[in-house]
Amino acid sequence: MGIRSILSKPLAAYVAYQQKQWSSAPEKSQDQVFKSLIGKARPTQFGQDHHFADIQSYQDFTEAVPVRDYEALKPYVEKIIQGASDVLWPGQPAYFAKTSGTTSGTKYIPITKDSVPNHINSARNALLSYVHETGKSAFLDGKLIFLSGSPTLDTKGKVPTGRLSGIVNHHVPAYLRTNQLPSYETNCIEDWETKLGKIVEETLHQNMTLISGIPPWVQMYFDWLIEKTGKPVGEIYPDFSVMVYGGVNFAPYRNKLFASIGRPIDAIETYPASEGFIAYQDTQQSEGLLLLLDSGIFFEFIPADQYFSAKPPRLSIHDVELGVNYALVINNNAGLWGYSIGDTVKFVSKNPYRLLVTGRIKHFISAFGEHVIGEEVEKAMQLTMQKFKEADIIEFTVAPQVNPKEGLPLHEWYIEFASMPHDLQDFETTLNTHLQELNTYYDDLISGNILRNLKIMPLQRDAFRNYMKSQGKLGGQNKVPRLANDRTIADVLVNYIRQ
Repeated sequence: MGIRSILSKPLAAYVAYQQKQWSSAPEKSQDQVFKSLIGKARPTQFGQDHHFADIQSYQDFTEAVPVRDYEALKPYVEKIIQGASDVLWPGQPAYFAKTSGTTSGTKYIPITKDSVPNHINSARNALLSYVHETGKSAFLDGKLIFLSGSPTLDTKGKVPTGRLSGIVNHHVPAYLRTNQLPSYETNCIEDWETKLGKIVEETLHQNMTLISGIPPWVQMYFDWLIEKTGKPVGEIYPDFSVMVYGGVNFAPYRNKLFASIGRPIDAIETYPASEGFIAYQDTQQSEGLLLLLDSGIFFEFIPADQYFSAKPPRLSIHDVELGVNYALVINNNAGLWGYSIGDTVKFVSKNPYRLLVTGRIKHFISAFGEHVIGEEVEKAMQLTMQKFKEADIIEFTVAPQVNPKEGLPLHEWYIEFASMPHDLQDFETTLNTHLQELNTYYDDLISGNILRNLKIMPLQRDAFRNYMKSQGKLGGQNKVPRLANDRTIADVLVNYIRQ
């Protein structure tokens, strides 16, 4: 056993003790975060504009601070870019995390000196929670890879700016940096395919023990390794024992990833975002991710089915219920206030507070009033795959077809199969049945002959890879939306339909 694995055990025990302290007193933890945030931000321009000096309660806060998206926050960000200090948070941000916006173009999300620990320590604590629960720490002595964006930073105004994963790369603890791959030079390569080729070269003959990244890009790494060696990943790396992932629902990728590895290994799910590290899997025994209630973020929740109403209810952690879809709103020590990050979550436990990420508040199909959400299409696919065990899926997305050439309107499922089901029509029928069971509005529209059953559009191999490349979004933290209420993606993917 190496020095890293030995020293990790007492640190893991300390982190687990702290975690139990704050997670067992959730309301107190969030109340303390709330008071600290309001107190520190009172002198800022945002604090003065929204009368923070008069805020004594959460109710006062909801009356003073509206829920915002990036477009509404942008005027404050622009002032920071122009050089102003004490705008959203005291001083200037340490970084801007650059991310793509659907309506605002590129978004610049502030990360402050106070919020950096949320990103760094939360990632560390996810690993240490795993070490404490399982007693397994040998993976820390091998080589670790974090498939991420380039750590190269530019500036926006006077603020260093880059992708979140690239920023985080600058804060990897020294004790891990010596066994971290790929090399800094390789990590700086912008073109994903060129970069991936170099990563394969650098890692192929190393003792890889932990691999981390967004599932579709980890799968692409695995595919290149298998193609080069003809061996499963678990044979190439016999000590590979932990996979860390986040960013998308793992279920659609699970079977192919583990088939590529060739043997079972442990997996740790995380929920990082440019706006903050929200939650991580603290146990291998229970469903859900532990919401980080003491890490500089005060959370709010809006029932997803009321999000677009004139004055939707805003709930603190005190008032959430199990099994309800909520839009997630955050207030944090990076200066984000009433900020809707666009994700929907559902609590599966209140002791402690654990949640699942269920989709995106703006990613749904309701062209006909059905309001099908990401959680439902992924669950329908998961249930269908249980019947068709020979089928293997690389990626899929769903779009409405309002004006088909013939017949009633329908949902089109664009699916890239690694292995096709033996009976595609039966697969299609089963998938449609499960979606009807999961969404009563969809069921009513099918039963009422307003919609016809969904149709699968099987795609050529590498269709999604080629699509993402055509959009300049291959690799890194980029993800394919699971569904959309328009045909922006679908109208490109029709060019890749399998004949």
